[in-house]
Amino acid sequence: MDFENSQYYTNRELSWIQFNYRVLEEARDKSNPLFERLKFLSITSSNLDEFFMVRVASLKDMVNAGYKKPDIAGMTPKEQLSAISEALHEFTQTQYSTYNRSLLPLLAKEHITVLTSFEQMNDEEASFADNFFMEKVYPVLTPMAVDASRPFPLIRNKSLNIAALIKTKNQSEEEMEPELEFATVQVPSVMGRIVQLPCTEGVKLILLEEIIRRNISKLFLNYDVISTAAYRIERNADLSIDEEEAEDLLQEIEKQLKQRQWGEAIKLEVSEEIDKYLLKYLKKELAISDEEIYKIQGPLDLTFLMKLYGMEGFDAFKQPKYKPQRCPQIDPELSIFDNIKKGDIFLHHPYITFDPVVNFIKEAAVDPKVLAIKQTLYRVSGNSPIVAALAKAAENGKQVTVLVELKARFDEEHNIVWAKMLEKAGCHVIYGLRGLKTHSKITLIVRDEEDGICRYVHLGTGNYNDATAKLYTDCGIMTCNRMIGEDATAVFNMLSGYSEPESWNQLAVAPLWLRGKFLSWIKRETEFAKSGRPAYIIAKMNSLCDKGIIAALYEASAAGVKIDLIIRGICCVKTGIPEVSENIRVRSIVGTFLEHSRIFCFGNGGNEEIYMGSADWMPRNLDRRVEITFPVLDPSVRAKVRHILEVELEDTVRARIMKMDESGQYERIDKRGKEIVDSQDVFCKEAEAEAVREDENEGLQKQRVFEPLTAEDAQD
Repeated sequence: MDFENSQYYTNRELSWIQFNYRVLEEARDKSNPLFERLKFLSITSSNLDEFFMVRVASLKDMVNAGYKKPDIAGMTPKEQLSAISEALHEFTQTQYSTYNRSLLPLLAKEHITVLTSFEQMNDEEASFADNFFMEKVYPVLTPMAVDASRPFPLIRNKSLNIAALIKTKNQSEEEMEPELEFATVQVPSVMGRIVQLPCTEGVKLILLEEIIRRNISKLFLNYDVISTAAYRIERNADLSIDEEEAEDLLQEIEKQLKQRQWGEAIKLEVSEEIDKYLLKYLKKELAISDEEIYKIQGPLDLTFLMKLYGMEGFDAFKQPKYKPQRCPQIDPELSIFDNIKKGDIFLHHPYITFDPVVNFIKEAAVDPKVLAIKQTLYRVSGNSPIVAALAKAAENGKQVTVLVELKARFDEEHNIVWAKMLEKAGCHVIYGLRGLKTHSKITLIVRDEEDGICRYVHLGTGNYNDATAKLYTDCGIMTCNRMIGEDATAVFNMLSGYSEPESWNQLAVAPLWLRGKFLSWIKRETEFAKSGRPAYIIAKMNSLCDKGIIAALYEASAAGVKIDLIIRGICCVKTGIPEVSENIRVRSIVGTFLEHSRIFCFGNGGNEEIYMGSADWMPRNLDRRVEITFPVLDPSVRAKVRHILEVELEDTVRARIMKMDESGQYERIDKRGKEIVDSQDVFCKEAEAEAVREDENEGLQKQRVFEPLTAEDAQD
């Protein structure tokens, strides 16, 4: 059979929209606490922003360049744009229906009122708003009129603005039409968008743009304001860097970042009640088509809901915060290196704290036996303790080599700052490889010990970011396995020089070797199934859209391999196709934490193998990035990782299952007659219970040390 038939694949972009619908479902789920629903709705909005600025922008570039090659689902870029536009207009309507018809009434029921317009304020509130405007807002604003001498201004990407239609005062009605003028005001992003109004009972809030709209006439004293409307544009923010021509990659990226604010406009959001003349004017000046205009019934940019979620005093409407637990394998009385010597350490974030990873670097920075620290950094937090520890290590005379990936999308500015700081501290900083992103998560510490040099390695599925480690589910191991240590050295030699090893002991590394490894593992299961032996694959990742991998999975399924896929986001597989994908099951888990770990399990004829790594099954990860997939060798760690897969395959709360009808659509699990399993809740409770057991064991041990022997003990 032709397993690469385009009819067997779902378009990547439409699959992503389905994922965002699953996030939106969480905002619509009545079983979630109210403020958690606000948070999920905010996430759908921030997701959309990035989707437009990168994916939609990329498709527009293809269309403009005359590129007509179809994707794996057989759709040209132009066809994809058309399908995406229709789907996203429908999605936006569902977003605002959720906000207006569900969440606002529920907030009001709890005496939290969010005014939708300045016209809803009473006299006392209006007076407060006017004073607030004059004292705090007015000095910050810059009104910009447009006429023959003042051209239409550059509107910054994602900025919230108010358009106004104005006319000269004392103008007769007969003269009004020819003398209408356009003006615009940017809502200052340096100020909080949510303003709390005086209220005797409960909480009453209004958005900053509504206060500005009410007082906008004070900005144009010689004019009458005919109408106003909020608007917001999104621009192409995908950096276009010619690395072959760039002598200094850091300087080239800094230059491109400035241009990101002024890229081609690809989306215009406007208030639904916008005056038709204002809309026509904006459309013309921004060179926007009708399909790229989104009329919004409510406040633009729902990401403000995350600020509302963060306001103090509303804990009753949120899910209780989970505190990451300490790692039961780590004895706090021992050094991190002595702990690793006892056996591989498994970390499952955020259920287990990220502290061991931070302490790994901190301890190495001051340990006199440590000779060198090497690490890759893709995304780090704003006040990263890991970066501080690396700088301290360099100041202490350690050999510190850090690969800072400057091309990590939307973290470029952050990473440029860290790169410069690390260089000043004396670290050897590498800015990634030409033409490739370094997405792997690896740390190598070289230590001079009594029995010789020992290499300690941390490998993970997530970033070295202590902030997101509390929000994303990721896995990692800390090991001093000799073969993995040798491979880690080879990885950094490859990154810092031109040394490509002829072979690897344990690691599989993209872009040269990983695709082949995955295909060989899938092929091995296919051959087992053809010979009548049990064969299965369980794979968990963020996204699956690589045609070669999917075709191999289809062939395996047709041969009888049982395949379970746990894919959070994009999945271009179609299940239920006769003789093609009848043995494939796909599920997506969307919960409190962002599912981010990558785990791959292969039956291997009864000798099961489990791998983890940084790569999804996507062309960019397998062909255009430096990625690392590593085996789980320790039997006790392997059992823990296998347990993660088993629990997630039993999830009946957060999981959605792809229908077995070739549609690529998802549905919730019918819980009738089934055990209620929320995988994330299970992992939280297991980590807490394990921590309690460890505390009790430590208490018993301390008690045994200090408890005097009794006569009976002496006889025993």
